[in-house]
Amino acid sequence: MKRPRWGLRIATALSVLLLATGGAGYFLLSSIGAGIQRVDAFGGLHDRPRDGDGLNFLVAGVDRRDSVSAQERREHHLGGQPCNCTDALMLVHLSRDRERASVVSIPRDSYVELPPHTNRALGERRTAHPAKVNAAYTHGGPPLTVRAVEKLSGVHIDHYVEIDFAAFMKTVDVVGGVQVCTQRPLRDRYSGLDLPAGTSSLDGGEALAYVRARHLDGASDMGRMKRQQRFLAAVIDKLTGSSGLMNPLRFREVGSTLLGAVRTDASLDTGAVFALGKALHGFSPGSSEFATVPVADMDYEVPGLGATVKWDEEGARRLFERLREDRPLKPRRGGAERGKNGSGGGGGQRKPAPVEVPPEQIRVRVENGTAENGLGARVDRALARTGFATAGTATTAAPTGRTVITYDPEWDRSARSLAAALPHAKLRPVPDHGAVLTVTLGPDHEKVRRVRPADPILDGADVWSAVTGDEVLCT
Repeated sequence: MKRPRWGLRIATALSVLLLATGGAGYFLLSSIGAGIQRVDAFGGLHDRPRDGDGLNFLVAGVDRRDSVSAQERREHHLGGQPCNCTDALMLVHLSRDRERASVVSIPRDSYVELPPHTNRALGERRTAHPAKVNAAYTHGGPPLTVRAVEKLSGVHIDHYVEIDFAAFMKTVDVVGGVQVCTQRPLRDRYSGLDLPAGTSSLDGGEALAYVRARHLDGASDMGRMKRQQRFLAAVIDKLTGSSGLMNPLRFREVGSTLLGAVRTDASLDTGAVFALGKALHGFSPGSSEFATVPVADMDYEVPGLGATVKWDEEGARRLFERLREDRPLKPRRGGAERGKNGSGGGGGQRKPAPVEVPPEQIRVRVENGTAENGLGARVDRALARTGFATAGTATTAAPTGRTVITYDPEWDRSARSLAAALPHAKLRPVPDHGAVLTVTLGPDHEKVRRVRPADPILDGADVWSAVTGDEVLCT
C-alpha cells in the first residue's frame, strides 16, 4: 500500500499564510518570525534558469514525523515509517503586481535525471542518474530538490519553504475550522474520512483526512486534487475574511503555530514576508488559481525505479512558460470561450471536437430507450471508434423522451467530454452512480460526433485545466 500523500495538503497551508498576511503589523511578524528555522537551499547552485517576473516559491511537504505523538498517529491514521523525502512539491508563483497567485502541483513520482551531486546520507559523489523527483531531498536535501525542480520546470525559484503536517492540523484548528461541501457521502477507511453529503465544518484532523483521502473513487488522483483545490480556496476565504488574519490576535496565534514548524531559506526574512503581506492586502480566493503538471504517462517504467510519472513535455513547457512570463494559467473571461459541453460548436461540424479528458479514459455503457432495434449497438460501436471505452454491448432501457448522459458528479469532466460526442444529450448528475457513465438513447439521437484530446496549440486550450479559487468554493 502506498504511503498517504499528506505533504501536499500541509504545503498548501503554508501557501495560504504567505498569501494572506496583508494588513498585520510588522511587529507581529517580528515576534513570531524568530521561530523560523533556516536551511541552505541555494548553496552551490549554478547554471540556473534566468529570473522572471513575479516571485516563485518552492513549497515542500517533507515526510518527517518527529513532531507527531504516537496517539496522534493512531487517531489520524498516520502509520508507517517516514521516508525522509518530499511527499509533495508545489510551485507558488506570485504575480509582479501581487494580484494573482498561481499554484502548480508537481507529482511526487515525476521522472527526472538528477544532476551530479554528493549523497548527503552516504557522503559519496554521484554522477547524474534517473530518479523520482521526491528522492532529490533524500539524496541532497533542499539544494538538490531546488535543482531538480528548476531542471524540470525551467522556472527560477526565489524562495524555499519546508513544512511538516502537524502544523497543518493545528492551523486549521486555530482558525476555527474550515467549511467544505460535497455532493455525496465521502468515506475512506485508510485516511479515516467520513463525511455526509452537504456542507461540513472540518477541524484539523478531519481536514487532514479530507485532503489526503485517495480511496474514494476510480479517479483517485483527480478526485484528491479537486478536494485539495476546494480546501485551499476555503482556507484562503477563511483567512482573508473579516474574522481571519486581519485580527491581530488571530494572526499571532496562526502565525506562531505555522511558522514555528517550517524551515525556509535565509533570504525569506521578516522584512520580506512583511513586504509581501502588505502587497497582498485584499487578496481573495478569486485571485488564486490552481493546476497540476500535465502528464503523458502515469506508469512510465524505468529500470531500477519502477513506475514513474512522465510529463507531457509540450504541455508542461507551455504551463511553466506562463509562470516565467507572469501570465495567468487560466484565460480570463472575455476571450474566446468554448461551449459548456466542450463541443466547440454545433454537432454538424466534421472536424473532431477537442475534449478535456481523453476518450480512452472514459468508460461508457449504452442503453437503448427507443423502439429502434439495433440502435444501442450501433452507438456503442460509434463511440468505440472515436476512442471511448465502451462495454461492447448495449442493453434495453425504459422508453425515454430524450438522450441522457447519467454520471457521478465526481466524473463531471468525463461527462462533459462525452457530451461533446453527443451534443444533443442532456447531462444528469446522480451521486454514487460510479465510474461508468451511462448513455440512455432517446428519439432525439442523431449521430455520434468524433472527438479527440484537446491540443494546447491547435485549440488554444490549457491542458492543465486550471481553476480559480472562487470556482471551487461552496455556494
